[in-house]
Amino acid sequence: MSGQPTGAEPRTAVPLTNEHGQRLGRPVDWVPATAPDKDTVLEGTGVRLEPIGPQHVDDLYAAVCGADDEQIWTYLFWERPRDRGAMAAIVDDGTQDPGQVMYAIVPTETGRAAGFCSLMRIDPAMGSIEVGGIAFGRRLQRSRAATEAMALLMRHAFDGLGNRRYEWKCDSLNAPSRRAAIRLGFIWEGRFRNAVVYKGRNRDTDWFSVTDLEWPRVRRALDDWLDDRNFDAMGRQRVRLAARPPETAQPQNQQKEQ
Repeated sequence: MSGQPTGAEPRTAVPLTNEHGQRLGRPVDWVPATAPDKDTVLEGTGVRLEPIGPQHVDDLYAAVCGADDEQIWTYLFWERPRDRGAMAAIVDDGTQDPGQVMYAIVPTETGRAAGFCSLMRIDPAMGSIEVGGIAFGRRLQRSRAATEAMALLMRHAFDGLGNRRYEWKCDSLNAPSRRAAIRLGFIWEGRFRNAVVYKGRNRDTDWFSVTDLEWPRVRRALDDWLDDRNFDAMGRQRVRLAARPPETAQPQNQQKEQ
């Protein structure tokens, strides 16, 4: 770690207006964040995140590229790989791109990659970083390991690298992604209309974030949910994850869906 603030910043009694009567943002004792590297493995209890590489291609091709996996790729920028070479090209791009760190998601019970995700839009000077490019294979979807994978990345972003802002963005029509963001404690910030053209269609992009001031609340909720005591002998949760923000912070169409 590099000594950056990882939780609430001190709130000092200082004027929030200048001599011209203009309102000012709260003061921040800020040390720039550290950029993530492509070598660090993030170890959890039931899952680990490994910087992606050629050794993961076969597992990923089997986990997310089958004919019945088409829906996994609907809102990703790539088309579903139809052969191993296409999956290998995605992995190679992830390893070579200096603007992102791409991870294979590996449940410890199998030791085989079951999905992938990336840290991107990395801005250490401002302490902002985004999680994206998330693909969960069917065995990973709605699992404890999937939630732990996202928690590992959040801990890495805030506690390990010292970021102030952790972003999540998705197609506004991607209801599962929006529900996942809210469940994990992200705050909906708004919708960027006509933000992207991909796969020959328009994308309005919904923006979500967790800030360092919110992170302690989210971290406690994630830790409580992931605790072994929250699961019965069959691995079923006893209490639902309670990291979500107030309902009023959610997009209107998402409030109706939950």
